[in-house]
Amino acid sequence: MPKTDQLTDLSTYSTVAERISLFYQAYPTGRVVTRLVSRNDGETIFKAMVFRNGDDSRPAATGWAAERENDGDINIVACVENTETSAVGRALANLGFTASAKRPSREEMEKVRRHQSKGTERSNVNRTLQLQADTTMDLLDLIVQAELRGFSKQRAAIIRTAALSSSSLKANRISRVEKRIRFWLKHRSM
Repeated sequence: MPKTDQLTDLSTYSTVAERISLFYQAYPTGRVVTRLVSRNDGETIFKAMVFRNGDDSRPAATGWAAERENDGDINIVACVENTETSAVGRALANLGFTASAKRPSREEMEKVRRHQSKGTERSNVNRTLQLQADTTMDLLDLIVQAELRGFSKQRAAIIRTAALSSSSLKANRISRVEKRIRFWLKHRSM
């Protein structure tokens, strides 16, 4: 099964709450301790320590998590809480409490999904920007060809300025201008 298919079915991943329940079933006197490591520039980092017994001086396992504020719906309203939960999930997974065949928690996989959707949004924006840049460059090249065949320098300057302005000429308008210049060039070469 491809990795992308595994990400689409979050029901195959356990929640941190399920891991906590399994931990306390196995270690009723155990404890989970969390520590806010830092909260700077919109990033929150937590460390979680899991102790099998209440009187253990060293943790049986630790887990770390980092989240960014405003990264997805959860982190808009509960970034600190979400980061702490993720750290606990990591610590419990490190101790062997996965509650499913998969090591990552459902919360971790939701984070992956959030980042993938951002990447898709960014790549769509990048494709749109690249298409507009390519279209603009094609038009600018066409203007140079037209000027070499006698196209008005003043008109060329106006079109060039509009094409280079981010808001003046949209892709469909650039296409229409390009068609007119091609038509002008075709009739000019006859």
